[in-house]
Amino acid sequence: MHPTHLPLRLATGAFILNSGLSKLGADEDTATFLHGAAAGTYPAVFKDMEPKTFATLLAYGEIGVGVVLLVPMVPATVAGAALTGFGASLMGTYFTNPAMTQADGIRPSPEGTGLAKDVWLVGAGLTLLTQGIGWAAKKKAQATGKKIREVAPFTS
Repeated sequence: MHPTHLPLRLATGAFILNSGLSKLGADEDTATFLHGAAAGTYPAVFKDMEPKTFATLLAYGEIGVGVVLLVPMVPATVAGAALTGFGASLMGTYFTNPAMTQADGIRPSPEGTGLAKDVWLVGAGLTLLTQGIGWAAKKKAQATGKKIREVAPFTS
């Protein structure tokens, strides 16, 4: 793990791990609510699944993403891909439910604010993913003796 990734991976990993652990053993009402949101967004995948089964699957999925982010030996590319996929699935729920957005379909409604702010998960995941890919390319180029052009991330 690159030291600059530590704050990002600790914050997101701990948050998602805790979320998954809190869903283990979800009661029937919670399971039904979670399943309804997922089945409404991704009906081909989840509509026929039992709510308790879905809640358990979701809990283990979140635990897995949290652990991937927290384990230092997991490359940034893998951690970033997991976080991007997780965040994108939440954004899918946000964008496919008309009650979550205002009339423009983008800005959050009061009901959608909690889910809309999960866009930071996608941004964090893409950061890890692109940096991991960039560092892998740089290492490969160094190993083969090729020169790569360094580009400053922010220039004025």
